[in-house]
Amino acid sequence: MKPSIRAVLLDMDGVLYHGDTRLPGARALLQRIEAMPHLFLTNNPRRTPEAVANRLAAMGLPRPQPTQILTSALATAERLARLKPGFSWFAIGEGGLEAALAAAGGRADVQRADFVVVGEGPGIDFDSLTTAINLILKQGAQLVVTNPDASVDDQHQGQHRVLPGGGALVAPIAIACEVEPLIIGKPQPTLFEMACARLGVEPADCLMIGDRPDTDIAGAMAVGMRAALVRSGRFGPDASWPADLPRPHWDAPDLQQLLTAIEPWLLG
Repeated sequence: MKPSIRAVLLDMDGVLYHGDTRLPGARALLQRIEAMPHLFLTNNPRRTPEAVANRLAAMGLPRPQPTQILTSALATAERLARLKPGFSWFAIGEGGLEAALAAAGGRADVQRADFVVVGEGPGIDFDSLTTAINLILKQGAQLVVTNPDASVDDQHQGQHRVLPGGGALVAPIAIACEVEPLIIGKPQPTLFEMACARLGVEPADCLMIGDRPDTDIAGAMAVGMRAALVRSGRFGPDASWPADLPRPHWDAPDLQQLLTAIEPWLLG
């Protein structure tokens, strides 16, 4: 028999909510794991942890502490600080990314940046692409992207829409410079390793709950975590499992059925 699950990591968009709408079972799940070590992991670098916590509370979910929220922006900043303490950066993305880079001891430098960091959201235009390309080709800056998602889901005026993700936004720079970016977010191990370190647990003690086979599930299983897929995001109940990806330990259509399935394994 496998050991009990001692800690839980949760993706949010597509798991706990769609847009600004809470998904069925989200409150019950968070109440069940309230006494367990748990963190919220997201590839979205656009919001600060404080903004994410406020957003969850606005949906009627328990408000987590900002320290319980790990974004790809935070993971990127931590990784770059380890690579080069006091690093300089040129960033393309929204305020959450720049706030994380500055908090990690980095400084903005459009002339001699050590890293060109691409996140998500508005900011890419001809001038920013030109700046990024020249920093890489002429100054030797390293290209970094917060997450590899080609596209992400969004809600606008109550309607679903698809936005370009970090993988799509970094592509023009990578192509122009003929370089491969350093990728930080899921399925890369940095976010998962950062979560384990923050909780003080081993990967084998953790369950990752997510809605995307290629990021949440593949990434968690690669570092030795157990993984649960909930089919309430873009990967729906009728979607066929990708042949090249590992299957999760649990696969449920919604959080209510998932909670019933994992209950015998939850410690506490």
